[in-house]
Amino acid sequence: MLKKIRVEDLKLGVYITEFCGSWLEHPFWRTSFLLSNPNDLNAIQASHIKEVWIDSDRGEDVDSAPYAASLDPLKSGIDTRLEEMADISRAASPVDMEEELTQARKILHLSREAVAEMFSAARMGNAVDMGVARNIIEQISNSLARNPSALISLSRLKQVDEYTYMHSVAVAALMMALARELKFDQAKVKEAGMAGLMHDIGKAAIPRAILNKPGRLTNYEFGVMKSHPRRGGEMLLSQGVSSDSVTLDVCLHHHEKMDGSGYPHGLAGDQISMQAKMGAVCDVYDAITSNRPYREGWDPSIAIQKMMSWAGGHFDQRIFQAFVKTLGIYPVGSLVRLSSGKLAIVMEQSEGSLLKPIVRTFYSVNRARKISPVVMDLSRPGCDESIIQREDPRDWGLTDVHALCFGDVLNG
Repeated sequence: MLKKIRVEDLKLGVYITEFCGSWLEHPFWRTSFLLSNPNDLNAIQASHIKEVWIDSDRGEDVDSAPYAASLDPLKSGIDTRLEEMADISRAASPVDMEEELTQARKILHLSREAVAEMFSAARMGNAVDMGVARNIIEQISNSLARNPSALISLSRLKQVDEYTYMHSVAVAALMMALARELKFDQAKVKEAGMAGLMHDIGKAAIPRAILNKPGRLTNYEFGVMKSHPRRGGEMLLSQGVSSDSVTLDVCLHHHEKMDGSGYPHGLAGDQISMQAKMGAVCDVYDAITSNRPYREGWDPSIAIQKMMSWAGGHFDQRIFQAFVKTLGIYPVGSLVRLSSGKLAIVMEQSEGSLLKPIVRTFYSVNRARKISPVVMDLSRPGCDESIIQREDPRDWGLTDVHALCFGDVLNG
């Protein structure tokens, strides 16, 4: 039986099925496991998570739980709400995915070096070269215009030691793609991109021992980490950035939440600007789908599903819906199971429905063996395949889904 209980009611021997809250608020990369280690119990109860789902059929029960409910209807409701966003009208990209992936890889490599230098300058108290930042935004803008999926998809692939820099580039790209979906004019699209690029500049002031710690932060360290929006705002103001600029606003407020539980100012609802709301969505998505020093990232489609479950308190609903339409219900790189029993990787979004992307099959669950890869557009007339569920690559022992998706581009 599935139950939702308070963390103070947790005990050793229960099987945790899911944490109720953001992936960023608990110390574990897996969301389901048997709670057998006292240190894990202490870590959960010391975290910001207030409730968890447990499965009494797979572990101990908690009789003192004040209420119980089923997790399946909740997930079903989330999927139903996602499916309501499925129908779209998307024009074909001027450049095909494979061609633009090669160009996007070059742009990301150069951007990584440039952003590393920007953070180094900020760390030393020197001015950030905004001309270089504008050039990065221009290159990202050009790539998105040619094929919006290529650079965004590749930007998720980060080495752990380059996360801070590449996260800034990824959020810039996501902000620009989301701004395009929201019908911003070109100048405001680039403005959103600049805000995304600079949103975490305050992390240059965070000690590297905390920034790159390969484990859970202490309460003190977490407090230091939470100071990065304020520190970033001070850096930007000291360099002449206008106090009413979008860049400063997103830097200061990308960790605010719709229910007022965010930081640094505890803003809620309409107190948060549209661009800061956009920054919150883009920042969280890239964070939870990227490998970090202390945990592995989630599959993109699982991340979208999780974020949908947080949307009421964390994200603006309209902006999150636009974000889903930007990336897809099953973003590029997602692992899915088809109605035929084949596993497939999502390669591109189709033009007609977010539920029917272009996929590459590679494994037969029914036969328990690899199969010759076949690329198919699930939206094409006559295609009798459909996605029946998301899959976690770790459950299938897949350690390099990126190679299945991007192939030789990663080594080119």
